[in-house]
Amino acid sequence: MARKLGRKTDHRMAMLRNLTSDVIIHERIETTEARAKDLRSTVDKMITLGKRGDLHARRQAVAFLYDQEASEDETVIQKLFNDIAARYQDRQGGYTRVLKLGPRQGDGANMAIIELV
Repeated sequence: MARKLGRKTDHRMAMLRNLTSDVIIHERIETTEARAKDLRSTVDKMITLGKRGDLHARRQAVAFLYDQEASEDETVIQKLFNDIAARYQDRQGGYTRVLKLGPRQGDGANMAIIELV
């Protein structure tokens, strides 16, 4: 069962979409441990769509990810389908790694880094 992360469904889905886009762009982000653990599944699903590479997979990814610029000449979708999918073509899942960092200074929340393997 997925965590609710203290948010309503719309807010939680928007947060996961945004964090998934950020992981694809930056390939490594720092967030709370609970968010990182939930984020693993959505990032892995997007990379699996990228590996499929057909039109339907591309449209599914466009429907989920936010349209952000990965660089000056590349969007998130282009980076996912061109760069990241090619990198993991031989791998059968497990595209992300969660590294625990310890408590955050301000509120003591457990922090983690989620990165692409």
